[in-house]
Amino acid sequence: MNALKRFLGIIWILLSPATVAFLLWQASDKIGKASDLTRSNVTLQWVVILVIFIPICIGLLIFGYYSVKGYYDHLPESSAEITDY
Repeated sequence: MNALKRFLGIIWILLSPATVAFLLWQASDKIGKASDLTRSNVTLQWVVILVIFIPICIGLLIFGYYSVKGYYDHLPESSAEITDY
């Protein structure tokens, strides 16, 4: 199971920048194809989409990094195993 967690961590690390690149590519494509009348609306929509999804992708990258480093190898099974440092 730990090998699967590490493999998926690599997938998440690779998926995160690919998703951001795809979103930026789509945004530039859609804004470029918009007419002069709708360009401001399309730009605003894509700014909102990017502002929401870029932090999600950053979190996905961090989650994948922690998974690859092995922070999730042993998860507590009960609250008695949780210790404060």
